[in-house]
Amino acid sequence: MTLDRQNHWDTVYSTKLSDGVSWFQAKPEKSLQIIHQFMPISRQPNIIDVGGGASTLVDFLLADGYKSLSILDIAESALDTTRQRLGLSSCQVSWLVADITKTELPTDTYDLWHDRAVFHFLTAPEDRAKYVQLVKGSLKSGGILVMSTFAPDGPEKCSNLNVNRYNCDDILAIFGENFKLIHSDREFHQTPFQTQQSFSYCVFEKLF
Repeated sequence: MTLDRQNHWDTVYSTKLSDGVSWFQAKPEKSLQIIHQFMPISRQPNIIDVGGGASTLVDFLLADGYKSLSILDIAESALDTTRQRLGLSSCQVSWLVADITKTELPTDTYDLWHDRAVFHFLTAPEDRAKYVQLVKGSLKSGGILVMSTFAPDGPEKCSNLNVNRYNCDDILAIFGENFKLIHSDREFHQTPFQTQQSFSYCVFEKLF
């Protein structure tokens, strides 16, 4: 399953331009707004972007002055795209090629965990459980978890894969009492193909 998943995403990013996929954002306004609001630059936080692949989020975070950034993605081809785009600035970023359901991360390390459009692909309960375990272990107490998934009225499939759709209460129920919902929002994402996708944006604080 891991190999199939990895092959799927490597094929996607090897055969399509980064702006030719439905989830592409020229500038991830909502994510940037949330990160600035809940984890300001003055704290010099340690941030991980899970599924960050070819996203431009890292470009804007570096430009804004954030320094401790890690990008994790299952597709090395996606990370290669971003490394090439950043040029010399790529040396300022930690690049992690991994399946989030199979990897290990350092404990009590990250101040902010950002995920736009990975978690909703984890349709198997054991994959979700592994994901939650990683977040609980690697996010510091008082840290911020930013989750963006397809909303209940969002697509039922993406990239020819089934997805789960969530509101913030659904996600909170999965992560449990370790977390407190501190912000919820919605986004109607305009795809490069002139269609709309409905996303839930959920921000949680890790309590302990």
